[in-house]
Amino acid sequence: MAATDDSLETYTHLPLHIDPQTKQISILSSNKDLQQAVANINSLHNSFKSLETPNNIPPPPLPVNPKRSGQIQKLRESAVASARKGQHQDAIRLLGVGIDMAAARPGWEPMGLAREELALMYLSRAGAHVDIQNWPEALTDAMCSIECKRGPGQGPNGEKVPGNAKAYIVGGRCLMEMGRWQDAVEWLEKAIDIEGKDGDDGRELVRRLMEAKKRTEPKD
Repeated sequence: MAATDDSLETYTHLPLHIDPQTKQISILSSNKDLQQAVANINSLHNSFKSLETPNNIPPPPLPVNPKRSGQIQKLRESAVASARKGQHQDAIRLLGVGIDMAAARPGWEPMGLAREELALMYLSRAGAHVDIQNWPEALTDAMCSIECKRGPGQGPNGEKVPGNAKAYIVGGRCLMEMGRWQDAVEWLEKAIDIEGKDGDDGRELVRRLMEAKKRTEPKD
């Protein structure tokens, strides 16, 4: 196997080992990129082995096996129940498991489905962090949610698909709670440009922007 900084300049021959029982590949190298590449191959192989199809052949992208979506939804519902009981750390843990499960969707399934699930799960975990005033962690999860889904769009039949305004609201609140008023102004202005001012979420973005701007005005 080749390990290169520049594929035209360097070639290092490294032996691969395949476990005869598990068929997992391993390599004696400290190179993180190589280790990650091997881990990705093993993960893909495990996905093939877990398929409930003849000869473990990947199915077409649609329809999607509903088992994973059902498990992710149950984890979110359990997290909501834990949060209502005041068990916020347990809620955060459950949502983390759901995030890992959504991120581990096999490559032959629609990427849009994984992004929708991840956006919702990250937003839910951001809310759980907000409940215990973990502002930096909540901001990070809000940013991850936005990275997975931002701005309204159109569905396959031309219908309007909602954006991710709530993640912007959570992120803006976190910045304000941390006293980062100028960052909050820039964040909320960008949110309004992307998500608009319509609806309850749009009005909440505008309200928070006005509040943040007041804090950045010079005092007499």
